[in-house]
Amino acid sequence: MNEGGLRDQARRVWQAGVAAADPLRLVPGALRAESGALVAGDRRIPLSEIDRILIVGAGKASARMAMVVESVLGRGLLRERRVHGWVNVPDAAVRSLRAVHLHGARSSHDNLPTRAGWLGARRIVALLQGLGPRDLAIALVSGGGSALLPLPAPGVSLVAKRRLVAALHSAGATIGEVNVVRKHLSAVKGGGLVRGFRGSRMVSLILSDVVGDRLDVIASGPTVPDPSTFAEAIDVLERYGVWRGAAEAVRSALLDGRAGRRPETLKALPPNVENLLVGSVRNALDGASAEARRLGYRVVERSDLLHGEAAEAGRALAAAALDVRLRHRPGPPPICILAGGETTVRLGPRHGRGGRAQETVLAALATLGEDGLEGMAFLCAGTDGEDGSTDAAGAVVDRRIAARARARGWDPSSFLGRHDACSFFEPLGALIRTGMTGTNVMDLAVILIRPAPSA
Repeated sequence: MNEGGLRDQARRVWQAGVAAADPLRLVPGALRAESGALVAGDRRIPLSEIDRILIVGAGKASARMAMVVESVLGRGLLRERRVHGWVNVPDAAVRSLRAVHLHGARSSHDNLPTRAGWLGARRIVALLQGLGPRDLAIALVSGGGSALLPLPAPGVSLVAKRRLVAALHSAGATIGEVNVVRKHLSAVKGGGLVRGFRGSRMVSLILSDVVGDRLDVIASGPTVPDPSTFAEAIDVLERYGVWRGAAEAVRSALLDGRAGRRPETLKALPPNVENLLVGSVRNALDGASAEARRLGYRVVERSDLLHGEAAEAGRALAAAALDVRLRHRPGPPPICILAGGETTVRLGPRHGRGGRAQETVLAALATLGEDGLEGMAFLCAGTDGEDGSTDAAGAVVDRRIAARARARGWDPSSFLGRHDACSFFEPLGALIRTGMTGTNVMDLAVILIRPAPSA
């Protein structure tokens, strides 16, 4: 098989993984309508106890989640239970639904809070506070919800919080660390939506985009108790050298919280609130694995390598691929190595264009070289269709792509050093562009290794 065919196969495996994590497939497993009742997880909620149903939420996958919930309820219940709702989503995900308003809260790829998101968050809080004692709320939470649902704590401006989050991202903080800070500067994160709830019951359907599927980290846990503290938030800012540059209002809010002058985030879940995990990167890995096996590959999962600094993850995955090629460990080709996870990129003051998935692939290319990529394709891309501030989801390389770079006199390590993966891959035709996929379960790496011609 030529290299172009391997790249195509790698994309097919990746796309199968994305399809397996589609909310259209996952949500019906957590919510269904039966005769006279809604069933959420293991809980049966009699319709006779419900006057109205409110659907709220935020996230990159929450538009498709809202579509499924409307379909599960059906036209009859949408009308009889006066279903209405408001969900903050990226602008590209906005469409007309029967009962739920999808509110565009972010137009660019920078994944930072906007005024539109702030207005939407205020509307969601008002709707929750307006519910009566016989009303049900269904919350739809997915990755990206932290930026799409911004409602800063009193005294903290949206601009100050946006700058702080951008500084943490640039410094290489993990999503869990960033979200500890976000939760303690927010009126809705860290269980804040629960505090404003006035209805009879809330069911939150959550699609994970974090390692370990910690519900309190996904979208900063708007409906989930938070184990972190103000002191930990301050520690994150100090550890990444961001504390001194933070706005005075930010430092004051966190110091007041640490001193007990501001209330902590939610620490215990009320009995009328239930959080259900509907899916994660595990679904994507299973879908990708099935497609790889269908194509004739034995599958090896190495999700343990797709974490930490993106470049280091790329080198580690490249080393694992060479182990297969040169030492037949854990077995001889044809093998597909799969990894699901999330990395970070620590940026300097001057840097190029790219994202963590593209940087992972560029580091792998720099490690493997043109000869090392013989009979191999290496792909990494975000399951949400986004990677960094670019319009690409990620990149895929093989020996042919490496040869194109050599013909231009390009050194992958040079581009890697200035974090300029997009500028490297775009002219070579190696970027993966899908647009928003409608899901978000972290990044998925696919490495296909065929036997060498001499084998």
